[in-house]
Amino acid sequence: MPSDIDPRSGFRLPLPDREDLDEAGKKAYDRGVTPGATLAGLQGPAGIQLFSPKTAQHMAALNRYLRFEAGFTPRVREIAILATAREMDSQFEWVAHEDVALKEGVPQNVIDIIKHRRSTDGIDETDALVIELGRQLWRDHKVKSETFAKLKAIFGPNKLIDLVMLMGNYAGTAALLAAVDMQLHAGKKPLLPVP
Repeated sequence: MPSDIDPRSGFRLPLPDREDLDEAGKKAYDRGVTPGATLAGLQGPAGIQLFSPKTAQHMAALNRYLRFEAGFTPRVREIAILATAREMDSQFEWVAHEDVALKEGVPQNVIDIIKHRRSTDGIDETDALVIELGRQLWRDHKVKSETFAKLKAIFGPNKLIDLVMLMGNYAGTAALLAAVDMQLHAGKKPLLPVP
């Protein structure tokens, strides 16, 4: 573990004690320690957000909406998250979501296509388009007209924008994780081939 990592938090800042936080911080702290409220608890994005407690409530609400209320199937949701995690080389996000994706019915071959940046030829069209959207957004920084049109035909304009916002939400989380050098939980092994 790098020398600037706090062993309790798993990142570059020590977790604040609950009693030292304001009311917004205490609510964020409580959300972070509530079983099932987050995938990683306070040793992850919820712990990092304690340093911006006024945004934590809004971020949690946005994440909840985009993940569970925007109307995406669990398969589409997890493919979008994995495609973003892969293109951002976010080991922590990938490790947190690969098992979830499998449980939600994302086939191993689709996970491997994302993980190893392989061609999407021959897989389900929606899966391929969501993966291509992630690659074009985060790698190419330009979404092709054809990709956008096909996704709009599948999801409609509103849901397509929600899909981009879901991916953007996870790209923002990947940036937070990178800034503080978030380490994997004890016993977890890196799953992404990154330099």
